[in-house]
This record gives sequence, structure tokens and C-alpha cells, in this order.
Amino acid sequence: MEASRSEAIVLGAMDYRESDRIVTLFTLQHGKVRGVAKGAKRSMRRFGGALDPFARLSVELVVREGLSSIRGADIVSLYPRIRADLRKIGLAGYAVEVAERFLPDGAPYPRLFRLLTAYLEHLEHGEGEPSARRFFEANLLNILGYRLALEQCGACGAELPPDAPRRCGPAGVVLCARCGRVGTIIGPETVRLLGLCLATGRFGAVAFPPAALREAGELLDGAIAAHLTRPLNSLAFLRQIEADLASVPIIP
Repeated sequence: MEASRSEAIVLGAMDYRESDRIVTLFTLQHGKVRGVAKGAKRSMRRFGGALDPFARLSVELVVREGLSSIRGADIVSLYPRIRADLRKIGLAGYAVEVAERFLPDGAPYPRLFRLLTAYLEHLEHGEGEPSARRFFEANLLNILGYRLALEQCGACGAELPPDAPRRCGPAGVVLCARCGRVGTIIGPETVRLLGLCLATGRFGAVAFPPAALREAGELLDGAIAAHLTRPLNSLAFLRQIEADLASVPIIP
């Protein structure tokens, strides 16, 4: 098979044998691909440190069933501002791990590729605000066919007008007042903002106030966890970073 060029985001990499690496890529043309980069640990000319997580690359690869062959990689961006900020590293690492866990092998998802690259660009040039993470999650679930059902009870199927009482049920399912007797109350503003996340394609266009951010987070965290077989390593890391930052006293 002939080698071809593709845009790619590095989702993960591990050492293999004496000088090789096995790399998981999210490519624009082929979706998620696992491949061997032979000599990656010693060849600066062909790989030049490009195989770090969430690096954006132009890769030359031969796509095969099982392990593909990664022949070379040119760096598009290493996102240096992200790598200089521990919290942004946590956010970017979380985004690529979620993508890696959800994506099947070899199925192109160009909308999700654009969403992930837009999020990394937003982290690189912005502040890494919590609303952007929730925007990313809501759209990731939507693209992959797990759209949050905000207008209908997930238990009885009753239609829920915008101002109807709602609660967050197990696995991030929205429940009506009759089916949801316990759980976080989901207010109308949260529903409106989550709907707006799905109606616009621009990071920074939706800002959740603190109460709505908590409610949206409860829904999205539950919905994502429901489709995973084991916890996300990056989520534990991100939560620890945020807890540490919250404990640092503000000096006037």
C-alpha cells in the first residue's frame, strides 16, 4: 500500500521495542489510527519530538488493519502556550483522552476532528475557561450520536417545555419532576445554554454562570461516564489541578 498524507492530532503514544513508538492518532481522513513509528526514539529528522500528546501534525502513513505504519510527521502546532500552563495541559489531555475512548478505529469523524482542533486553538489563545470544556463535551456527545435529550424525560418520555422542572438522573439523563424525585435540579437557564452550545460552532460564544455551570457539569459528566468502561485518568489529574489552584490564596 502507498503512503498518504493526513492531518492528525496525537491522542497518545507509548514506547515499543528498543527505538520504536506506538502512536494513536486522530486523523482527518481516516479517523482513529494506531501505528508504529519506527525509530521514533532516535530519528529527529523524521519525527523531531512531534509525537507528544495533543500535538497537531501532518503525518505520512500507510493505513492497514491492526497497526498502521507512520513514516514521518511534520509539526503543524505543538501548542506551546498550553504546554506552559499546567491547567491547560490538563484540559487538553482530558479532551484527547475522551476522543480516544469514544472514537472507533478507522471511522472518519471530520466534524469531531474540527471540534477538537478548534478547542485546542481556543486553549492555546484563550484562558481555558470552564464553559469551553462544557461546550466541547456537549458537541462531542452530539457528533457521536449521544446528544443530550433536554426536551424530553429520559424515563417516561414526557415532553418538557423550557420552564418545566427537571432533574439530573443517573448517567446524565434528564428526568421530569414525577420521575426525578432526587438529583440535581436543572434550571431553565442551563437548558437554554446547553441548547445554545449545540446551535453555535464557536468557542467563547456561550458563557455559563456559576449555577448553570454546575448543573451542566453534572449532566455532562454523567453522560460521558455512562459510555466509558473505566474512569478517565486525565479527569482525575484535571480535578486535582483545579483543587490545588482553588486552594492557593489570592494575594491582593
